[in-house]
Amino acid sequence: MSAAFNQTIELIESKIAFLEQATSELSEVIVRQQQEIRGLEAKVARLSELLEAIKEAPVAADSEKPPHY
Repeated sequence: MSAAFNQTIELIESKIAFLEQATSELSEVIVRQQQEIRGLEAKVARLSELLEAIKEAPVAADSEKPPHY
C-alpha cells in the first residue's frame, strides 16, 4: 500500500475515534440533563400543588385591611 493511502486510513481512524469520544460525552450530557429535567418536573408539580392549596385556603379574618386603607 502507498504512504498516501496509509495516511488517509490513519486520518479516517483518527476522525472516527474523535467522533466516538464526542458521542460518548454527548450521551453523558443527555443523561445528566434528563435527570435534571425529572427533578425540575417534580419541583414544578410540588409547587403547583402548593399553589392550588394556597388558592383553596380560606382567608383569615385578621388578614383583612383595616377600614382606613
